[in-house]
Amino acid sequence: MTKSVADRLRKIAKGQVLGPEDPGYEEARRVYNGMIDKRPAAVVRCTGTDDVAAAIRAAADEGLDLSVRGGGHSAPGFGTNDGGIVADLGPLQDVVVNPEARTVRAGGGCTWKVFNEGTHVHGLATTGGIIGSTGIAGLTLGGGIGYLTRRYGLSCDNLISAEVVLADGTVVVASETHYADLFWALRGGGGNFGVVTTFEYRLHPVAEVYGGPIVYPVHRAEDLVRFYRQYIAEAPEDLGGFLGFHMAPPLPFLPEEWHFRNVCLAVPCWAGPIEQGEKMVQPFLDVVRPIGSFVGPMPYPALNTAFDELLPKGLQHYWKASFARELSDGAAKVHADYGAKVPSIQSAVHLYPIDGAVQRVGADETAFAYRDVGFSPVVAGMWPDPADNDRNIAWVRAYHDALRPYSVEGGYINFMDGDDQGRIEANYQGNYKRLAAIKATYDPDNVFHVNQNIEPSA
Repeated sequence: MTKSVADRLRKIAKGQVLGPEDPGYEEARRVYNGMIDKRPAAVVRCTGTDDVAAAIRAAADEGLDLSVRGGGHSAPGFGTNDGGIVADLGPLQDVVVNPEARTVRAGGGCTWKVFNEGTHVHGLATTGGIIGSTGIAGLTLGGGIGYLTRRYGLSCDNLISAEVVLADGTVVVASETHYADLFWALRGGGGNFGVVTTFEYRLHPVAEVYGGPIVYPVHRAEDLVRFYRQYIAEAPEDLGGFLGFHMAPPLPFLPEEWHFRNVCLAVPCWAGPIEQGEKMVQPFLDVVRPIGSFVGPMPYPALNTAFDELLPKGLQHYWKASFARELSDGAAKVHADYGAKVPSIQSAVHLYPIDGAVQRVGADETAFAYRDVGFSPVVAGMWPDPADNDRNIAWVRAYHDALRPYSVEGGYINFMDGDDQGRIEANYQGNYKRLAAIKATYDPDNVFHVNQNIEPSA
């Protein structure tokens, strides 16, 4: 069957089709998470909607799993499968900016690095992630938290329209006025409803930002959490970024004796008038004496890619997520205790603020339902050696469990792992039934199920 599936797809797809016997297959089957080692029957390098439709039809006809891969960053490895078909959107890299209208159309295979490079030429940006190699598709469809969230909302809040290939292979453009129910579901509902081949976003005047990493002794973590929660609550919405916990990398602005030691980290990002940036970031430098810092004015894309070299493709990944209404003293203690034990140079714990513009959107206006929480914490275990899997996974789970008393029931689906399917209803609160009904309309047979899956309602 394996060969026949690839052969069938070669006859109908314009893009490259790779089967297990083809040169390039080994690289094509691999995803960002090196823990995921699966062998699909065929990988289709989609050049447009026709190739996506061909992959969907072949999967349905053969009764095979279909995985959709955008930028490929999925921590659970949803961009591949065993014995099925992968629709790889990687070739869809166009970024077309309309600077007068402040809009952009971008292909579903774009990463935020490619996207930001295209929009920065015009002094424009929209909310993206914090890693340049993250795909725009997965981030946006799951919500989209990043440096610009407080000022401009989630990535999905800036989505104007989406070109979508549906489960029956038809192509539609969803927006507020056309296929409005589908458009509502796409904004936070993940890849459950179709394959988005083109995203159209609203852009904002962001060229230079002021910020960068500030590194502190981890024993001052509770003081830093208390400062952070108060300062963010009072600061203008142009101030974004995150507080977190890392193992200090060997960077030139850090004293050598601190390399590979556990630290607390703040990465503020001021996206307002650049001349106000130093004043807005200074409190982060005053609250606790830093070990080192690298702050100043910089192009927005530079900050967006600052951590990319630490996180190459192929690391082992295991993540957990939650939402918190506030950073309580109890939560601060948990972060201080477990954040002081980050087990690898790549692992990270980040506390993202999601107030401001995010909270001005109603809980039922998009599929992303948690519009009343203040923070989105993630415990992202990342490390190179599979021999360390058990130890690192145990740290992630213990950290996440310790935060439960200070968290709401659901979490951010983009930070969920493959064993989090049991949380799916909680992750959407009161929006889940509506999502299941829309799923029944657009994907009644659950073709798009290799994801944080919303099952179609009966």
